[in-house]
Amino acid sequence: MTKKFTPLIVVAAAVSDGSGRWLMHKRPAHKQHGGLWEFPGGKVEADECPGTALAREIEEEAGIRLDPDELAETGFAVSCGDESADGIVILLYTAERWHGDLEAREGGQFQWFDHAGIATLDKPPLDVVLARQLAQKRP
Repeated sequence: MTKKFTPLIVVAAAVSDGSGRWLMHKRPAHKQHGGLWEFPGGKVEADECPGTALAREIEEEAGIRLDPDELAETGFAVSCGDESADGIVILLYTAERWHGDLEAREGGQFQWFDHAGIATLDKPPLDVVLARQLAQKRP
């Protein structure tokens, strides 16, 4: 029997500092993909639009506020999963403006990187795809 593809929808933000650098999050060691760098974000709840979910997740994780209406769709990455794991679709948005003070509210750390720096980071496979797409669309 073939497994039905019912992906988890996740949103991620490429937040710009305005000088060619992008915000990356290093996952806490005790979490899945612990110690790897990712674009911050999280799961879309059943009653949320992706932009609204991303603004909520970024404020929860990083303490900064994004306006969902100012997010730009930038890319996506898909994993179909296997017998032991569900599929996942990550939607990447860019944010050129944000408000508040950056702080790691859920562990891990945040740091700004240019495209060359992001390319050298150890990342989960889907974030490798997202980083490539970001570099192609936002040189």
